[in-house]
Amino acid sequence: MLDDLDKTLEKLLKRELPPGLVEQVTITFAAPGEQFPPTSVSLPAIDLFLYDVRENRELRTSEWTLERGDDGMGIKKLAPVRVDCSYLITAWVNAGSLTAAQEEHRLLGETMRVIVRHPVIPSEFLQGKLRGQELDMSTVSIQPGHLQSLAEFWQALGGKPKAALNYRVTMALELFDSVSVGRLVTDKVLQFGDAVQGV
Repeated sequence: MLDDLDKTLEKLLKRELPPGLVEQVTITFAAPGEQFPPTSVSLPAIDLFLYDVRENRELRTSEWTLERGDDGMGIKKLAPVRVDCSYLITAWVNAGSLTAAQEEHRLLGETMRVIVRHPVIPSEFLQGKLRGQELDMSTVSIQPGHLQSLAEFWQALGGKPKAALNYRVTMALELFDSVSVGRLVTDKVLQFGDAVQGV
């Protein structure tokens, strides 16, 4: 499902970024370390690095839901697990230019406009197994992320610190199949009759 999430975010950016920018920029999910960009990535690039995946315990529920199928049969489902996927978004251009930092900031600014505009990812962008989920894919943009220290993060990757955006997407993870519980009662019949008196 994580690859479907990557494809979803790529489609969102390619559709929502200004057309002239989309034609120039590569969208990648590579680690932004000292070896960036990999040979498969041409610059300029917007990099969405998935650095943390964890269960959202605030949204946890262990309750079952009961739904009626088209055939009148009852279907019991356990609520899906909600998972937070945290990305660090950076922009990359060819180094050496006096305006390289400004160009990176421009790319980040345009990306920020897109992600802040969508607190919920619209269904038309959802890819693969993410299509048809009952729960919305909510997002949190430009808020503190799960990284304890950005400086330590960049040092661990061996790269130089860069301006970056924190972006978190919460998706639903279906762990169990639905269980059929038989035909549901749809009508209630009450019968009334004359009271029989004893002798």
